[in-house]
Amino acid sequence: QSLPGLHVTANLWRPAEAPAGSRHPAILYVCGHSGRGRDGNKTAFQDQGIWFARHGYVCLVVDTLQLGEIPGIHHGTYREGRWWWQSRGYTPAGVECWNGIRGIDLLAARADVDPERIGVTGISGGGATTLWIAAADRRVAAAAPVSGMADLRGYVTERCVDGHCDCMFLVNARQWPWARIAALVAPRPLLFVNSDADPIFPMSANERVAAALERAWALHGAGDRFDAQVSNGGHAYRSDIRAGVYRFMNTWLKGDPRPVADGDVDVVVEAEGRAVHPIPPERLRAFRTDADLPADATNGSIDLSFVPLGDPGLPGADGIAPWREELLARLTAEPFRDAAYRRATPPHVDRGADGTWRVETEPGIACTLVPPAEDVAAEARRHLLVVRATDDEAIPAAGEGEAPWVLDPRGVGAGRWTTRNPPNHVERAMALLGDTVAAGQVRDTLAAVAAIRAADGASPRPLRLAGRGKGALVAAYAAILCPDVEGVVLDACPSTHMADDAPAFLGILRVADVPHLLGLLAPRDLALQGVDPAPFAATRAIYERAGATGRFRVGAAGR
Repeated sequence: QSLPGLHVTANLWRPAEAPAGSRHPAILYVCGHSGRGRDGNKTAFQDQGIWFARHGYVCLVVDTLQLGEIPGIHHGTYREGRWWWQSRGYTPAGVECWNGIRGIDLLAARADVDPERIGVTGISGGGATTLWIAAADRRVAAAAPVSGMADLRGYVTERCVDGHCDCMFLVNARQWPWARIAALVAPRPLLFVNSDADPIFPMSANERVAAALERAWALHGAGDRFDAQVSNGGHAYRSDIRAGVYRFMNTWLKGDPRPVADGDVDVVVEAEGRAVHPIPPERLRAFRTDADLPADATNGSIDLSFVPLGDPGLPGADGIAPWREELLARLTAEPFRDAAYRRATPPHVDRGADGTWRVETEPGIACTLVPPAEDVAAEARRHLLVVRATDDEAIPAAGEGEAPWVLDPRGVGAGRWTTRNPPNHVERAMALLGDTVAAGQVRDTLAAVAAIRAADGASPRPLRLAGRGKGALVAAYAAILCPDVEGVVLDACPSTHMADDAPAFLGILRVADVPHLLGLLAPRDLALQGVDPAPFAATRAIYERAGATGRFRVGAAGR
């Protein structure tokens, strides 16, 4: 158990004959995506364990979370609609990395293992996990990722993200280039292995990453410890890849650089077009029968506990100001850390012949803003900006003396894109760049507010924001970040970012959830309608402690 209830099924392979008391180099082998059902995907890679054990290694082959004997989930944003993974800062890559670190703990504690000579390798998902583990754990003496890493250009603009599940990616809130992660392994030995016809790791990306890593090792004065190998063919192991990885491990963990000639000998045979392994897979189960499976297993729900939730509590006796300042500081240091959320100048606006405004919210990104009729705008005492979340969303009626504006942020109206589930290309690609759709919509809303206020000139009128569903939280967070907004009206507002219909913001749940974050609006007007009041008890309590009870209103639909 790498954590209580998180069961990692594995096979440990040892040399059959070894002198008593001898210590061996060790290999942590992390599996790729090879479904073997109840037997676990470790059984598809038994040949790796056998070869290493035959050549004097202790080799631990660990199942992945999704394809182990006790299955969990890798595909939360790929196809399962678990966008709260992004809000929580969760990725199954984190679990795979953690399980690998605990696997190294196990190997290092064994009497027959030399803890100074531990290597890690694997292909595909195992290639990515090799890099996570080696970057995070300096006990890894040598690493050989096989077909496991591209770069952001490859994943995003070349659309390689579409061919990968979520275990291949971290939640990139800090906007790291991928090669920087691999560079954390330097100056320890690294063999970067790829294939020249791999559709999900194209050579263009392989060459860019390899060049960056070669430079990184050179800066350490360790250029001889980095090498890149390219095989001819698609996304698979071949004899030259196996021989290259085995020779690399022999060189750095055993001091033996001789070529390897027996990488595939007498281990896996072909029969009727399929690979036949020497040991029946069911014999390699850690839990032999279904009755042996542990009742306390959390593998299928580890995404609910692996990353803790932030809890800022309620304002204390010293008042709401210190509580607000601390929570707002965390909010603007994490999910809303970019300077684009603190707009200093009005955006460029093109006014169309049909009366609509085209607001450039960021370079290359424009949104549609529909202004009120000129006579209504001229007589209004206050603006109401409605942030739409869907194309068919009904626009609420403005209050007396209000001028209604309607914003279609990115992803809505003329700015919408085609979404297919899977692979959810735009939404997943944006997260790799340190962004989300909803975060961009907040920036769009702030730009629209700035455009409206600029149109008023020297005497801007008060402005309220409104939104429904996902748009409710987009409007609320824009208001939190813009103190000039007088208040918000939120219809059918999600009460938690764990809800399936909540917008995603990278890591926001590590700061706080919706009820506490809405409390940052106090003492400004906050109206919630079409919701159950109970989940918003913390919001009400914060308003009470701010002395603004009358400015918080909540009720069911129509109230």
